[in-house]
Amino acid sequence: MTTQPITVSTLSSYIVQLFERDDTLRDLWVIGEVSNWKRAASGHVYFSLKDRGATIAAVMWKSHAIAHSWLPNEGDQIIAHGYVGVYPERGSIQLYVNRIQPAGRGQLYAQFEALKMRLAAEGLFDGERKRMLVQQPKRIGVITSADAAALRDILRVLAARWPLVEIILFPTLVQGSEAPAQIVAALQEANGYSTAVARLDTLILARGGGSIEDLWSFNDEQVAYAVAASAIPIVVGVGHETDFTIVDFVADLRAPTPSAAAAAVVPDRQEAGAQLDELRRSLLAQAMHQLAYLQQQIQHMQVRLRQIAPQRQLDFRRQRLDDRSRRLHELLRRHLERKESQLRTAAVQLQALSPHSVLQRGYSIVQREDGVIVAAPAQAAPGTRLQVHTAGGPYYVRREE
Repeated sequence: MTTQPITVSTLSSYIVQLFERDDTLRDLWVIGEVSNWKRAASGHVYFSLKDRGATIAAVMWKSHAIAHSWLPNEGDQIIAHGYVGVYPERGSIQLYVNRIQPAGRGQLYAQFEALKMRLAAEGLFDGERKRMLVQQPKRIGVITSADAAALRDILRVLAARWPLVEIILFPTLVQGSEAPAQIVAALQEANGYSTAVARLDTLILARGGGSIEDLWSFNDEQVAYAVAASAIPIVVGVGHETDFTIVDFVADLRAPTPSAAAAAVVPDRQEAGAQLDELRRSLLAQAMHQLAYLQQQIQHMQVRLRQIAPQRQLDFRRQRLDDRSRRLHELLRRHLERKESQLRTAAVQLQALSPHSVLQRGYSIVQREDGVIVAAPAQAAPGTRLQVHTAGGPYYVRREE
């Protein structure tokens, strides 16, 4: 024990050394309620942790603060990790925090559910908003960290399934307090690229797995609105299969992992090849069936053509003319024969009725010179010269009294 006085600086340095030699104070977790939360212009965060019995000042440097997707609000219960040290200028004890997590996950889930209910009420989750993906995209955009394992998984899957697709990367932070603003900017940049440079068929928004705090950027309200506002269909693959974020509900399609998101936006070339082969076989079978049908139709038309061919029609009509000519000649012959028979019958009848036939039987016809046939004595006066017709010829007589 010394009786010599020491300076305040010496005392402060000694106290600092005591804290630095204490292993417990160099690495510990502290639970408490946040108060006096302030972010300085420098980006550092100053606050206090308190419980019913005490309060301790705390500071989180900017480099640690921006690495957090979630940061507490005034009055939140948190668990803070760091070390205890002395701030020499004030001689005050401080907790130097490098990691924060909620004291109970219920608080984060409460925030998650509250935002989810509000966005659902606004219609951001409605099925009518969901758009169909392009089946064979020519160009897709990927929004994720440029050096993340998620990007490598996405590129590997795309190369294996559909190497024809062009990939445009829009790099962004996917964790930390600055990540939401960068994700929103990347979404806007991708939409601008699609409009002004080259059309993007689909966007993949992805990151690998992590804790709820690590994925908290994808529960950000502004990120959700940016996803909803995108003119390009978006597939989200964030975390693992059991992880759900707000953007999963807003996006056009939710995939359980980044790899699954890549598989969802492009077809599988082997499956496409098999489908193409099946389509080729189907088209060939249809073509053969159609060809057989057309050949049958041609044969039917050839038969009909032969039936209605001009030469065949001429032959048919010529034959019909011959038949009708024969029938006409036959009808004429029969008609002539019938008329000849009638004529002979009439001749016989006429012959029988002819005066000459009567004359042949010894009768004669007496006719005056004026041609009047004398059928009675009163028709010829005495002395009238009469002509007598006989079978042998005529002779003349004069009537006597």
